[in-house]
Amino acid sequence: MSRRPVPAWLRVAPTGFVLAWGGNHFTPLLHVYESLGGYAPWQANLLLGMYVVGLIPGMLLAAALSDRHGRRPLAIAGLVGAAIASMLLAAGMESFLVLCFGRVLAGVGVGIGMSVGSSWVKELSSPPHDLTATATAGARRSSLTLTLGFAIGAGVTGSLAQWAPLPGQLPYAVHLLLCLLAAAALVTAPESLPRELRARGSLRTDLRVPTAGHPVFVRLVLPAAPWVFAAAGVAYAILPSTVEEHLGDSATIYATGLTVLTLGVGALAQGTVGLLNRLTRGRALLVGMSGMTAGMALAAVASDLRSPVFVVAVAALLGASYGVCVVAGLIIAQSLATPRDLAGITGVYYSLSYLGFLLPTILAALAPVLSYTGGLVIVAVVCALCLALVGLGLRRPPIRTTDAADAAEDEPAQLRTTQELAVGR
Repeated sequence: MSRRPVPAWLRVAPTGFVLAWGGNHFTPLLHVYESLGGYAPWQANLLLGMYVVGLIPGMLLAAALSDRHGRRPLAIAGLVGAAIASMLLAAGMESFLVLCFGRVLAGVGVGIGMSVGSSWVKELSSPPHDLTATATAGARRSSLTLTLGFAIGAGVTGSLAQWAPLPGQLPYAVHLLLCLLAAAALVTAPESLPRELRARGSLRTDLRVPTAGHPVFVRLVLPAAPWVFAAAGVAYAILPSTVEEHLGDSATIYATGLTVLTLGVGALAQGTVGLLNRLTRGRALLVGMSGMTAGMALAAVASDLRSPVFVVAVAALLGASYGVCVVAGLIIAQSLATPRDLAGITGVYYSLSYLGFLLPTILAALAPVLSYTGGLVIVAVVCALCLALVGLGLRRPPIRTTDAADAAEDEPAQLRTTQELAVGR
């Protein structure tokens, strides 16, 4: 009996998984750098923030380069960068500068995984590479791959930091091995962007993403995207600190478990987006934003109650809302793109999403003058306003252009975004 070939998208998925792993598995190690490395809390948190310094520029530049040169070279560069980052972080416990550089490289790797890897998986989830996938399968598969990498990476690293020897080195050795395995799987993956469809002209021109100014993107994606990772940040960066006085020596493993729970529930919720879109006629994003608003309001309550059990329940709700919103928003964003700017709009979408990770930093900076409870109440109100904007955007009819050439390209994307493509037709 002949073996069935591995689907093309599954050969790329390990790369996105491993790059996401390398970005988020640092979070459970903050206490390690404070206790074993002797770094001040502000230094440990700065190391966490250095990741974003590499992520957003890397994401947008890699997207433009992959639209010019294809997906494979940039994905390979991402794996090489992530591997070097892990080697630097494993060897750099005594050097703050080396750790910073390693974190920047890790961020670049995640940026490539989110923009280039997601675009590659989407393209391999459609004809001629996949004849059976639904219209939304690419967005769902790529998002799930990243979420599992974020969750499992944090879970494994947090467990190693709690119970295994060499907590400042062993997690990076594990990640380095995974990079090598992902590279082996990537060798057989087909290039999905034909030469005739690649972007041409100057790189400066390629960095422009006209689709980001599309009315549908502005009305629906823009107000919702930052809440994707704001939910994750509140769930496993803010809420654990509100109950740490009740946790004692279990604070590290509790924060690790909360991270895995949030992203694990998010991964499960991503599989429901197609059903939600069918049941609501393309309004899964509105459902996700509704859960997000409720979750932020309950996070304010949890901050006041300081109950570890209640925090777990709120984190699960925020995780589910994260999962729905990240896929629903990505479906809309990618449906508006042409092959030449698919990676670009994916990079813009995830860059907007990652702005939400600034929320925990802002709330922590305001803590001396504004309690977490008060700050989260304000956050819930702002989230409700964004929910209203998304609702109004979905109620407006699709924009029809009078130019025949524009109509041929833009109108189907509009219609599929808000109704047809969202429900998987």
